[in-house]
Amino acid sequence: VQLQASGGGLVEAGGSLRLSCAASRGISSQNITGWYRQLPGEERESVATFGTGDKTIAADSVKGRFTISRDNAKNTVYLQMTRLRPEDTANYYCKALYYYRGVLYDYWGPGTKVTVSS
Repeated sequence: VQLQASGGGLVEAGGSLRLSCAASRGISSQNITGWYRQLPGEERESVATFGTGDKTIAADSVKGRFTISRDNAKNTVYLQMTRLRPEDTANYYCKALYYYRGVLYDYWGPGTKVTVSS
């Protein structure tokens, strides 16, 4: 099982970034539940996730600015981030859920760092 997140970097406030999360080694983009972020010393929080029927759910803090999408042909989930703010600075992670021998596991990718300068 592998998730590879990419696309993070340094951007000025008001700018945009697109994060990618590629699934491989036994899982697909359908296993990816969404994007999460974490600041040092804080709890990891949900940013944008998939609900039932591919409905998307965005945190109030990012609604109207961030969009999650999935490209099954590329086994990749994206997070398009616009109108970035300094408070969006964090490590961003994607997560997958999968069954193995009847047991449900969750797997976190290594994360990608986003820094928004004011």
